Amino acid sequence: MTSLRHAPPAAETDTGGGPGLNRPQNGGSRPTDRSLLHPRRRLYHYAFALPSICLVLVFFVVPFVANAFFAFVQWTGYSSTLTWTGLSNFELLDQVGLLKHAITVTAVYAVTAMAVQNAVGLALATALQRTSRVNTVFRSLFFVPVLISPLAAGYIWAAVLDEHGPVNAFLSAVLPGDFHYAWLGHDTSALLLVASIDAWKLSGLITLVYIAGLNRIPEQVLQAATLDGAGAWRRFWSVKLPLLAPAVTFNVTVSLVGAFSALDVVFSTTAGGPGDATTLLNVAVYTQYGQSFFGTASALSFVVTLMVIVTAVPLMSWLRRREVQM
Repeated sequence: MTSLRHAPPAAETDTGGGPGLNRPQNGGSRPTDRSLLHPRRRLYHYAFALPSICLVLVFFVVPFVANAFFAFVQWTGYSSTLTWTGLSNFELLDQVGLLKHAITVTAVYAVTAMAVQNAVGLALATALQRTSRVNTVFRSLFFVPVLISPLAAGYIWAAVLDEHGPVNAFLSAVLPGDFHYAWLGHDTSALLLVASIDAWKLSGLITLVYIAGLNRIPEQVLQAATLDGAGAWRRFWSVKLPLLAPAVTFNVTVSLVGAFSALDVVFSTTAGGPGDATTLLNVAVYTQYGQSFFGTASALSFVVTLMVIVTAVPLMSWLRRREVQM
């Protein structure tokens, strides 16, 4: 009689690729499908990704590298030679006061537009969260500005805010005296109003994102807060707002980056005026290119890119750390 103590293990006696070799050794988990790692299959993956990679390279990477190069080159439409000058373009822009002023105006504009967009969007989302026929109609109405061309929106608001426009006519009708205030003709009011117009243009999209975030909050959490005695404001501040962190991250980042790259709304309302009160970096880029100063225009455009990267990356990282998992 053969002793069981000397019997070889089943995995060692099976040499024909039978069930002994194929039996999982990790408690029954499926073996790795090595066919997914086959070179031909990987080649198919790269082939499908190639069009997207080419688009990114052609329309994003190559222009960024070229713009970064031309930012340090003396290049104008009045000379056929390109000369490497280092930081001279930035020094020239700083000497004439354009660089610092444009950065400051762009920062104020971006923060104002971002704050107005998110405040209005969150307020509308809270009011229109419930799904009903009336709320559906209002959601559609508030989304209409997103579909309007930025240039058209700017021209419309420029007419509305004109010295003899509907806003002053309405104020003259309801208040004593005649109002002929040039809303877009004063430095502070022009910058804040143009930023608010940009915010109005995209508030509908921000609202929809916040509505989606509010609808993801479990009803049981809100009911538990109500049973604990939390009122409407306490539920919003202590429950809804923390759970809206992913939507806040998306909306704040998108609105801020979009405001940094604003041009069309400003161009169609004030064209950078009055004076240079609304001369954003992109408006300055447009002006420099129009005057055939391509090197300084590239330098300003490079500053826009740096501002977006330096602002958006740390901001997104900080907001992501504050997100609450549901």
